[in-house]
Amino acid sequence: MNQVNSSFNQSEIAPISVGDWVVTLIIAAIPLVNIIMLLVWAFGGNTHPSKKTWAQAYLIIFAVIFIIFLMFSSFFIGCLSYLAGH
Repeated sequence: MNQVNSSFNQSEIAPISVGDWVVTLIIAAIPLVNIIMLLVWAFGGNTHPSKKTWAQAYLIIFAVIFIIFLMFSSFFIGCLSYLAGH
C-alpha cells in the first residue's frame, strides 16, 4: 500500500481556485513580501500541497537566476575595473 507522508489526504484536498491563484501571483509580484511568503508557503506546515510545490520550485528558479545575475555582474564589474586600470 502506497501512503503519502503528508498532513493532507490526497482524496480530501480540493483544488486551488483560480481566484486563490490570482491572489498568490499578485503576492508573488510584490518585492520582499514575495520572498517572505514564498518561504512560508514552501516550508509552512498548513499549505496546500500544490502551492507548497509551486513555492519550492519558484524559490529554486529565483536562486538560480540570482546566482547567474551575481556571476554576470561580477564579470562586468571586473571588466570595468580592468579597463579603468589601463
